Amino acid sequence: MEEGNVSSGQLSFLHQQVYVIQMNAVVVTEVIVILATALFFTFMSGIMFFILWSKPKFREDSRYILFAHMLINDSVHLMGTILLYLFALASLYMSKAICSILILISAVTYNNTPLNLAVISLERYVAIRFPLRHTEIATQRRTAIAIGIMWFISSFNILIEIFYIMALDPHFFSAPIFCMREQMLIEEWQLTLYSAASFLFLVVVALTILYIYVSITLVAKSASTNKDSANKARKTVLLHMIQLGLCITSLLFALFESLIAKTATALYVPLQFLNFFCLLVLPRCLSPLIYGLRDNAIRPLFLRYFRCNPTTLK
Repeated sequence: MEEGNVSSGQLSFLHQQVYVIQMNAVVVTEVIVILATALFFTFMSGIMFFILWSKPKFREDSRYILFAHMLINDSVHLMGTILLYLFALASLYMSKAICSILILISAVTYNNTPLNLAVISLERYVAIRFPLRHTEIATQRRTAIAIGIMWFISSFNILIEIFYIMALDPHFFSAPIFCMREQMLIEEWQLTLYSAASFLFLVVVALTILYIYVSITLVAKSASTNKDSANKARKTVLLHMIQLGLCITSLLFALFESLIAKTATALYVPLQFLNFFCLLVLPRCLSPLIYGLRDNAIRPLFLRYFRCNPTTLK
């Protein structure tokens, strides 16, 4: 196994290392485990999406529209992350233009997940707080607009960085690069801003979901409120907080990665695999499935499709 710096000396503020990995049985096994896990959970998410798309009652409900968006978004993010991992494993260099597209997709879908959780929680709050106006407020058109706003907010920061780089160095994207998020940075303040923005972003979303949870809890105590519906909504928002916790684990990836890079070379690859698998792959696999399998309307249909049951599904 050979080791090299990630930069040519220009990015002295980065501490990540690039390892040219010699393929062996252990590395191949790790790749198989990651690919099998990602493909299996993507297959399960695909079944759920098919159920949501094939049933009019799901296609017309803003809650399930947002859930379908979560399934697509997390599946794209998972596959993009796996692709970047395989490129890194193969020590594959590519043009910075292609790398920037992959990084953009990864960053946007990463930011979309907590935003989607916050919007679903808000939809549940509206359903409990304004039950008679819920269908009027949470329309399909407004849900589509909310999804569009999510994508705009999620892509704003990374697009600004790309335009900044293009303005500063028009030829930046023509050179080959080892595709990493950090390799797209040319100034130290960009790394600081990215880390601070990611942390602030998740904190704001966490506070929003927490506020909605407390509000629904208070509404549930009202004598004029449907207790069962309010309690179900409260449990749903609590589940979103757990899902958000799974998203936050990805923030620990870079920290552990820097710590692992300081260990002995022989331990780097297995520790990197555990770090990547436990903090980036599993949370994205489990989060949408936890939500979907908990739903009483989706679970029986999912089990029938998953078991290839020929019984007619209604």
